[in-house]
Amino acid sequence: MVSTTEIEGVYTREYGRAVAVLTRVLGDIDLAEEAVQDAFAAAVQRWPETGLPPSPAGWLITTARNRAIDRLRREATRADRHAQAALLHAGHDEPDEELAVRDDRLRLMFTCCHPALATSAQVALTLRLLGGLTTAEIARAFLVPEPTMAQRIVRAKGKIRKARIPYRVPDEAELPDRLRAVLAVLYLVFNEGYTASSGERLVREDLCAEAIRLGRVLVELMPDEPEALGLLALMLLVESRRPARTTGGGDIVLLADQDRTRWDRALVAEGQALVRRCLRRGRPGPYQIQAAINAVHSDAPDAEETDWRQIVTLYDQLLAMTPSPVVALHRAVAVAEVDGPAAGLRLVDGLDLGDHHLFHSVRADLLRRLGRTGEARRAYDAALTGAGNVAERAFLQRRGAELGPS
Repeated sequence: MVSTTEIEGVYTREYGRAVAVLTRVLGDIDLAEEAVQDAFAAAVQRWPETGLPPSPAGWLITTARNRAIDRLRREATRADRHAQAALLHAGHDEPDEELAVRDDRLRLMFTCCHPALATSAQVALTLRLLGGLTTAEIARAFLVPEPTMAQRIVRAKGKIRKARIPYRVPDEAELPDRLRAVLAVLYLVFNEGYTASSGERLVREDLCAEAIRLGRVLVELMPDEPEALGLLALMLLVESRRPARTTGGGDIVLLADQDRTRWDRALVAEGQALVRRCLRRGRPGPYQIQAAINAVHSDAPDAEETDWRQIVTLYDQLLAMTPSPVVALHRAVAVAEVDGPAAGLRLVDGLDLGDHHLFHSVRADLLRRLGRTGEARRAYDAALTGAGNVAERAFLQRRGAELGPS
């Protein structure tokens, strides 16, 4: 017997791959997505009785392809020229072109990041198609209402269709201009995986692995692009800490309290080597600086020996390069380690982050360290309102309870 949970796991792992392959085969994103959804619906009906096939991804892609071809044949009988062209394309397994990017998922990513689309639409659409994230998850990543994000995705797909944006890898000369949106996609996919915006689990390992995998492919494609190297280094260094990030029962362990002997030293070494490669390039960017910050953390054998002054200096550079309240919030945390919680709190209270739960969580911790228990308790309550992940909510509730009754 195959459980619904197992099928959902296959969906999470294989959705992006299936859509990417079907887009290449069919030449139409909407048709590819509909066909893959039809295939998963068929899997829900069949797999509980027949069991998982030897290759779930292969089964899904074949089923989706056959169903799409059946649909195209029906439409072609009505002299639909577009359907006839797509059917012709789908009926032949043409070899992949000898292009810079050979991975279907990365090919689709660059297609979605066409300059005719706004950057926010590029990232949102690619997260939906490649990462398999739901519209709600993407909306949380962008801090916008779900209906707004749904409309953005629909408009982006419509523009690709109406403008006849081709499904292809851009020419080598075009690649750098597309890189920023592609990096943003990988960054958001990894972040959603490392701290899931909803659900029971803190981490979605599949999304982290997919972001890192695509990051490696991108570095192979553009080995001299320091921001691609920087993002891969950042992801590897952050991922290295995952084994120590939770207890056996799934409770969150803060960075300062983690058992650093549990960090993945191979990932640390690889990430640090990439940071050194970036430094030799002499072309700093936001992802490289974030990687450098995490490299400083990984250098310290324990929390007490962390070089927080160096981290503040790096955040100064990052804030000058990408001035945002989220970067300023992280810098305030580092300042609090150097100059004390009162200095950090003054910076935090000067930020405008609305209901962002991380803002309230940081503020609660600083208030707790200052002994302002009542205010800290209210800040933890505010953080709980915005936290969607069960593990994060449990952590905030536990921290608030440690303050004692109100």
